[in-house]
Amino acid sequence: MGKITFFEEKKFQGRCYNCSSDCADLHTYFSRCNSIRVESGGGFWVIYERPNYMGYQYVLTPGEYPDYQHWAGFSDSVRSCHLIRNVSKQMSKPSFEGQTMDVADNMPALHERWHNREVHSCKVFEGAWVFYEHPNYRGRQYLLERGEYRRYTDWGGMQATVGSIRRVKE
Repeated sequence: MGKITFFEEKKFQGRCYNCSSDCADLHTYFSRCNSIRVESGGGFWVIYERPNYMGYQYVLTPGEYPDYQHWAGFSDSVRSCHLIRNVSKQMSKPSFEGQTMDVADNMPALHERWHNREVHSCKVFEGAWVFYEHPNYRGRQYLLERGEYRRYTDWGGMQATVGSIRRVKE
C-alpha cells in the first residue's frame, strides 16, 4: 500500500499529514505544503495544486522532497493527491486521426522519433505514463492512465506540446 507524508514546513518540519489513498481535498489537513516523503514500494503519487485533481500536476516517485522546488512546484499549494498503483500507448491527431506512433518505453526527447512536438490525442492501453512539456522530463507534467484522450485538454494540457514521455513503473 502506498503512503505519502505532507509537511507544512521545509525539510520535513512542522505539522504533517500521512495519506495512503486518493484525496480530492487536502486543505482540511494542512494549509500549505513545503516538503513531502513518498515511501518506496507503494507506487507513485500525483499531487495537484488545486482540489478535485485540478491545476498543475506533479508526479512523485518514492523518495524525499525537502522543499517544493524539488518536485518542480511553483508554490507551496498542494490540494489533492492520487495514488498510481500500476504502471503502451498510441498517439495521433485529435480524435485519433493522422499519423500514429506506438510507445513502449521512456522517451527523453520525443522530437527525435516524432515529426514534431505536438501530440493531439492518445490511447493508453496499459499502465500509467507522464507527458512532460519539455525534453528531458522537464516542465509541466500530465499523468495519463489507461483510457482514451481524444484531445490534449482531456489530460489537462493547455497546448498539444509534449517534449518527453516517461512510463510510471513500480
